Amino acid sequence: MSKAIKSIVSQDVRNKVVLIRADFNIPIQDGKIQDITRVSRSLPTIKFLLNAGSKVVICSHLGRPNGEHVEAFSLRPLITALSDILKIKVHFTISCIGQGALEAKKNLKPGEILLLENVRFHKGETENNIEFARELSGLCDFFVNDAFSCSHRAHASLHAITNFLPSFSGMLLDEEIKALTSVLNSPAKPVAALVGGAKISTKINIIEFLITKMDFLVIGGAMANTFILAKGYDVGKSMVERDAINLAKTILEKSKKFDCKIILPEDLVVSKQFEENSDHKIVNTSSIPSEMMALDIGPKSIENIKSIFENIKTLLWNGPLGAFEINPFGTGTFTLAKFAADLTIKNQLITVAGGGDTASALNKSGVAEDFTYISSAGGAFLEWLEGIELPAISALGNN
Repeated sequence: MSKAIKSIVSQDVRNKVVLIRADFNIPIQDGKIQDITRVSRSLPTIKFLLNAGSKVVICSHLGRPNGEHVEAFSLRPLITALSDILKIKVHFTISCIGQGALEAKKNLKPGEILLLENVRFHKGETENNIEFARELSGLCDFFVNDAFSCSHRAHASLHAITNFLPSFSGMLLDEEIKALTSVLNSPAKPVAALVGGAKISTKINIIEFLITKMDFLVIGGAMANTFILAKGYDVGKSMVERDAINLAKTILEKSKKFDCKIILPEDLVVSKQFEENSDHKIVNTSSIPSEMMALDIGPKSIENIKSIFENIKTLLWNGPLGAFEINPFGTGTFTLAKFAADLTIKNQLITVAGGGDTASALNKSGVAEDFTYISSAGGAFLEWLEGIELPAISALGNN
């Protein structure tokens, strides 16, 4: 990003009221938390502030309540979760603004936490309303953005809030920016990106940006079918974007200008049915039967991509290479994820991943813990890959 951002770890926060914008948009069903991962990733910043003797106030959104109080989107279930993890009492207010919130902030002692109710219960949040941000900032001394995953949104608790408080990055946001900046702006070279998923149209800006940065661009998933079609081969009944064929041809030509080698599948796993354990076979990319569809990359493709991984220093991974949710069409994704993880463990490869189904695919492969870094962001990660300035990050640089 173009402007320097200061981290909260460089500040004296003792006895200060610090407002953290976290991303606690986690799955909750019938008041029970289903996955605590995002909360866990915010803990380093929270613990740092508690240990430094600050008074910690946390705000977040959950779901899309459209400016109304919807109990199903209440952050109340997080009271117990945070209390259990941190071994301290967590205070809670039924609104993130108003007299109740101000009183709770006023009564907060150093080393204590106040969790505010869902900021999206107020229309001012998504409208980036300046008055809502002013109220939210009341009685606070510092603002900390620790929600990179939300930072593509110009919302009040991320953007307008920086008009009222000295604003800093949190430790999770620092990690995200460091990982993504290093892989795009100053990677150990040679560097490759693996981009999978269904459609070119949803990732055209990402692909066009990456070919200016990468030595290799590995394309998999259903989007590879459009490139295969653009090269003159029949793709049978495979998912394909016929109206994006010229786009694929343009990308193939542009990649030559920037000396980025695009790697497409050499062979594919095809089937007549998109079903669990359906009959399937391996064919060359040039010989997809008219009645079949491509659902994964084949063994030749896997070996070719492995050889690329062995000869690069940095890998950016975004998206699966096949229909990994359905057995046996996750073989390409899982095999290459494990291979990349092994190289990472041996310090032969830096691996940064994120966006879309990527985290799910890597978790299913059992190697998520072995990658150098897996981003917690979806939309923000993808916009960063497009080279877009994220509004909530830019706002931090205005202090």
